[in-house]
Amino acid sequence: MLGKPTGILKAIGPGVLFAATAVGASHLVQSTRAGARYGLALVLLILLTYVAKYPAFRFGAQYASATGNSLLHGYRNQGKWAVSIYIVIALGTMFAAVPAVTLITAGLAKVAFGLQMSTLSISVAILAICTAILVIGGYHLLDRLVKVLMVVLVIATLVATALVIPKIDWAVSAMIMPRGIDNADVFFIVALLGMMPSSVDISVWHSLWSVAKARDSGHRPTLSESLLDFHIGYIGAFVLALCFVLLGAGVMHKSGIQFESSAAGFAAQLIDLYKQSLGEWSGPLIGIVAVAVMFSTVLAGLDGYPRAAVSLLKIYTGRKSPAAKSKTSPDSKTVYVSTLIALVLGSILILYFFVTSLKLVIDIASTILFLFAPLIAWLNHRTMTSSQFPLNARPGRGLLALSAIGVIWMAAFSAYFLYLKMFS
Repeated sequence: MLGKPTGILKAIGPGVLFAATAVGASHLVQSTRAGARYGLALVLLILLTYVAKYPAFRFGAQYASATGNSLLHGYRNQGKWAVSIYIVIALGTMFAAVPAVTLITAGLAKVAFGLQMSTLSISVAILAICTAILVIGGYHLLDRLVKVLMVVLVIATLVATALVIPKIDWAVSAMIMPRGIDNADVFFIVALLGMMPSSVDISVWHSLWSVAKARDSGHRPTLSESLLDFHIGYIGAFVLALCFVLLGAGVMHKSGIQFESSAAGFAAQLIDLYKQSLGEWSGPLIGIVAVAVMFSTVLAGLDGYPRAAVSLLKIYTGRKSPAAKSKTSPDSKTVYVSTLIALVLGSILILYFFVTSLKLVIDIASTILFLFAPLIAWLNHRTMTSSQFPLNARPGRGLLALSAIGVIWMAAFSAYFLYLKMFS
């Protein structure tokens, strides 16, 4: 009887890291903007996005549980072309996603702590601190730190949402889509869905975190344990997305308030959402909590790309992933740290040019992620139906059908977006 709870507790971690990654730009920024701009009109579309992307994200946890490897090894089994596609996507997104969440974190820190430093200086400091944590503490510290921060944010957000619900104009809840939608609305919706709940390539990170968690805890979780951890993170991310839409709808919808384009200006507005629903006393607390959770998002983002680089090294040099201690062998450590430093320096360069426009950075990052989503979802689908994947661990027909529908849905939406960009 004691073994089952222990196994479950040892398996919890990658799903929480996924939720921490999702709570970044897609929730704090895009979901709040959606509520403020459209009320509750986009809730159904957000739900459909979660459903459509569910198989692609779930396959990361499922593949790692069944094989003990990451999805990158599943890509390699399809051929080097599949791995090459992932590399191109990673290179195309890494210098957009990380600067975006770093900029939000810096803006929140500037307001919450009353810092007089420039937003760029704060961003550099955040990236430096995160780098030190990851190099020194590795996955062990990342896992434990994020769990604590997420619990605090969830409690604070649920309380704030409960208090703001009476302020919502529920008449807009009957709307499936906003009235009088134009191209600008479509571009925003694409940006919203691009990071909702997060970019699909995070499924690869989830599988990498699952492998690292099993190594760190000494327990390889069963499929049911892995899926429980995944569902905690996935469902939790949806609940938080809904909460931020409600906060935006309850406080800012029809108020005439426009979101600031600067990170610090937006952060002040975001913290004010909580203060209006909880009271003035909550401002400092919520500011600290928001900074802490966004900090965890930066941590997860900075860990994901270097961890993938280490796995790619093992794939191309023919070494197996689960048996190798990627953070201790000299070559793996070098690749991890080198990729991390390159990511940090590239992010600083991007922030130097775009530090004054938060919305622009977020929209560019989320749009890129949305356009690449169908490719990753398709690769995940192929991996789970490959002849090299264990037959007894394959998804059922219903889940595979939903996966195929999700790929088609994301591809169609991406094609429509590109059509508007080129011909409107």
